[in-house]
Amino acid sequence: MRIYTRSGDKGTTSLIYGKRVKKNDIRVEAYGTCDEANSMIGVARSHLINEEWDGKESVIEALHKVQTVLFHVGAELATPSGKEVMWKLRNEHIDFLEKQIDEWDSSLDELKNFILPSGHPSASALHVARTIVRRAERMAVAIEDVENDMVLQYLNRLSDFLFVAARYVNKGLGGEELPLNTDV
Repeated sequence: MRIYTRSGDKGTTSLIYGKRVKKNDIRVEAYGTCDEANSMIGVARSHLINEEWDGKESVIEALHKVQTVLFHVGAELATPSGKEVMWKLRNEHIDFLEKQIDEWDSSLDELKNFILPSGHPSASALHVARTIVRRAERMAVAIEDVENDMVLQYLNRLSDFLFVAARYVNKGLGGEELPLNTDV
């Protein structure tokens, strides 16, 4: 199979089931942004590989699961209205995020002010992924006919998950949590 098809050379692409749309269609923007977030999560994972820390494996495994589910969220967003979604988000996917958030957050210091993205490179990458997920969520909201309401719920919860994951990684690897300076 060739990587290049030339079918997108005039600014169009295919959604699932073959419907052609412009590459700036809101669906393409939304699933492309999920792909971008997925790539940044991969960057965060790659920074963890050679680190030594008791919580490392749980984070690597959780991020891998999230990457897999996020890929499928992109597929849901790439499915035209009225067509059957091949893979569908379920409550268990959101439950996983919430359980992990609660577990990691219970070991963190209480937030008393806003923090700025900083610290260990993995934590910083997770903060970037969080902002990309927020953008994907805003784009998904703009799609009027997303078949599965859970897509918005998942993206919303995923940004919370990534925030807590960044804090958890910083704590585990000694990364500095930089508080917002209000005296600027």
